[in-house]
Amino acid sequence: MVSPGILLVDKPAGLTSHDVVARTRRAFGTRKVGHAGTLDPMATGLLVIGIEGATRLLTYIVGVDKTYEATIRLGETTSTDDADGDILTRADADAWSSVTEAGIARGIHALTGAISQVPSSVSAIKVDGRRAYDRVRAGEDVVLAARDVTVSRFEVVAERHGDGVRDLDVVVDCSSGTYIRSLARDLGAALGVGGHLTALRRTRVGDFDVADAVTIDALEGAPTLTPADAAGRVLPVLAVTADEAKDLRHGKRLFGQADRLDGALAAAVDPEAALIGIVEKRGGDLKSAMNMLEAAR
Repeated sequence: MVSPGILLVDKPAGLTSHDVVARTRRAFGTRKVGHAGTLDPMATGLLVIGIEGATRLLTYIVGVDKTYEATIRLGETTSTDDADGDILTRADADAWSSVTEAGIARGIHALTGAISQVPSSVSAIKVDGRRAYDRVRAGEDVVLAARDVTVSRFEVVAERHGDGVRDLDVVVDCSSGTYIRSLARDLGAALGVGGHLTALRRTRVGDFDVADAVTIDALEGAPTLTPADAAGRVLPVLAVTADEAKDLRHGKRLFGQADRLDGALAAAVDPEAALIGIVEKRGGDLKSAMNMLEAAR
């Protein structure tokens, strides 16, 4: 029997997130596999995979903050806001006269903090049940609604000048749902020369780091995090007694225990280090928001 767990994979370029899930299914011999947050085929880096009952934790992982390393190319726009698309425009020589270090800094500052961002029309967001990129490929004109996101760090770490372009290597810390392609597009638009993404690597998802991930060729026998360990990296841990664990598993509330939580949710762990599930406040009580199977550790 396959044990539930969280697997950290360093996705290579050229594979979809679904490709990684399919390979994980074969490597672990189970169909019950999912991931917490899609990476585009051109992107590399950390993909958090849930196996068996640990897929129930993905809901709580997908919404955490993330870190990306990326390269933004100023001077060109593309049909997809990244290097996979067709080049639509190239900046002429006159446009570059207004692109200064101060101007780049101002553009980045305007895209830092709480911002409203329009996702790329070729994103995986669903529009009336269909992915936006499927509608674009079918010839539809797709304009997605702006969404509120938070970019807590947008930092240039290196620059290179090429023939009619300027590449910025950046590091971005951001909330879930932030599109780095859109940051590249919007920075280029603000500077008047256009921009798109040429490289993207996700290095962190919450407290999960790509340094701890396995490669796609090392899935067979790869170590996984226990549900309790993984949940403890996402939520506060609430230690419960064996009797409390039994009550939670049976759908009973822990009456008058809400003050044991500082936040709204916590990972309930029994004396044997097994994850019972995720508990939430309900009035003055605690109740299960999600329960794990009893064998989960």
